[in-house]
Amino acid sequence: MSKKTTSIPVHSLPKEYQEDFVFKQVTPDDLNALNETEHAHRHDYHIFSLVRTGTFHIEIDFERYEIKAPAVLYIHPSQIHRIIKIEKADVFLLGMNSENLNPDYLRISEQVIEPAKSFPVKSAIYTILDQTVILCASLFERKTDKLYASVLKDCFNAFVGLIVSQYLEQIEGTDNLSRYDILTKKFKLLLERDFILIKQPSDYADALNISTSYLNECVRNATGLPVSHHIHQRIVLEAKRLLFYSDKSVKEIATELGYDDYPYFCRIFAKITGTTALAFRNKITH
Repeated sequence: MSKKTTSIPVHSLPKEYQEDFVFKQVTPDDLNALNETEHAHRHDYHIFSLVRTGTFHIEIDFERYEIKAPAVLYIHPSQIHRIIKIEKADVFLLGMNSENLNPDYLRISEQVIEPAKSFPVKSAIYTILDQTVILCASLFERKTDKLYASVLKDCFNAFVGLIVSQYLEQIEGTDNLSRYDILTKKFKLLLERDFILIKQPSDYADALNISTSYLNECVRNATGLPVSHHIHQRIVLEAKRLLFYSDKSVKEIATELGYDDYPYFCRIFAKITGTTALAFRNKITH
């Protein structure tokens, strides 16, 4: 394993892409050029992909996924990932920053979609997606056209909208969700935003204007686990990321994640993972 950096690498759009988005039909050589394969990293933009043929393997937050065509995949900017290999795959990849995404699609991507969960697409919608990526690819090359950036942005958002709609079809409609499910979704949104600052279930309950006992009841009914477990899981995920992809000490990581009580942080990590933070680092780096 190569020398670690002091923080998790964050890749921005390559300099040749000045339009705040990148759209590519990727090959193994392209992935190497974009630094997608050598090291795990984050992006500072959203990634939406259509796998047209073949299979590719990707690692996202310590989990490996095999994605077979035809399929779609969304990767959120917060997620650490590395493409391991592609097997005779034809993949279209769109990278787009939050400012250029349609606000509705951005909201759904941030609040509803479960990143890293890919799924196959039906033949009817695949045909439309395929036609859309071909149009996007054609427009992307027409850099001298009038209104180039605006037209391209609209076309890319159409592609994103089709992918987002497929994710929504996989999720039970909000009208059919129970009160437990709705409050659990709201809690998880707050948790993703505030897990470093807010550690107590009572503080999340206050933010949702409900009692702590009712929040626990909702989350237990929806997930089978209490609020505190979800808080600790989210903190431990971030700790794992830092343990693997940085050379910060466990104490430095604890402080970065909002724990002045270092032994308490260590107990939480051990409780959730069944091992110490140092043992986890040693296991995954050897």
